[in-house]
Amino acid sequence: MYENCLKGHSALVTGSARRLGRAVALELARAGADVIIHCNSSKAEAEAVKKEAIALGVDATVLSADFSVDGGAEGLIEAAFEVAPDLNLLVNSASVFPSNRLAEVTLGDINSNVLVNAWAPFVLSRSFAARAKSGSIVNMLDSRITDFDHSHAAYHMSKHMLALLTRLSAMEFAPSVAVNGVAPGLVLPPVDMDAKGGAADAQYLAGMASGLPLKKHGEPEDVAKAVLFLLASSFITGQIIYVDGGRHIRGGE
Repeated sequence: MYENCLKGHSALVTGSARRLGRAVALELARAGADVIIHCNSSKAEAEAVKKEAIALGVDATVLSADFSVDGGAEGLIEAAFEVAPDLNLLVNSASVFPSNRLAEVTLGDINSNVLVNAWAPFVLSRSFAARAKSGSIVNMLDSRITDFDHSHAAYHMSKHMLALLTRLSAMEFAPSVAVNGVAPGLVLPPVDMDAKGGAADAQYLAGMASGLPLKKHGEPEDVAKAVLFLLASSFITGQIIYVDGGRHIRGGE
């Protein structure tokens, strides 16, 4: 159904050297889109994704930018339009996920989370919408926005901000640019978990999946396919799709 549906399109996917961003970049490449792979420090991994994308028959470029510093997001969008003047797809996937509970959160914690998880996507989206004649944006959210995450308070707040920005941007950037969100649930072990891979990851995922309505965990490709669906749609904006096995209807911790 989606084979070559993005042929002739160009996409910037932030945080696409690893994890969900990587899956999204490769899914878009399989659909025919040329991809710009963004990373901060994971340059070797980003180059590996670039190689995989090129093998799928599309153009691929790696750009580095640090969203935690002033001007990082602005520099990336400028560089992206230099590489692809016809850039018309943007996926805001990059994020940070530090552990902190509400009782110990500092202003610095909130600022550092908001800067990467909400401000950078906003800056990128605003600049993208101003320059693209038409296009589509997908923000990577988190199914935690429907419940609670006591261990990642600042992160949780920043994702709530991005969810609100998704709806505000959908109104502000219409009719030329559509803006939607995808909220993943249990598809990978947390980045801050000291997982050893293999059996340890499988055990963690299986244990957590038992509490979900669908009684199973997802895969990064499930999230990537939801992103592709939204980017390929011409009549959807302001929506958030939960790819979480039903966590958002069950409630969290």
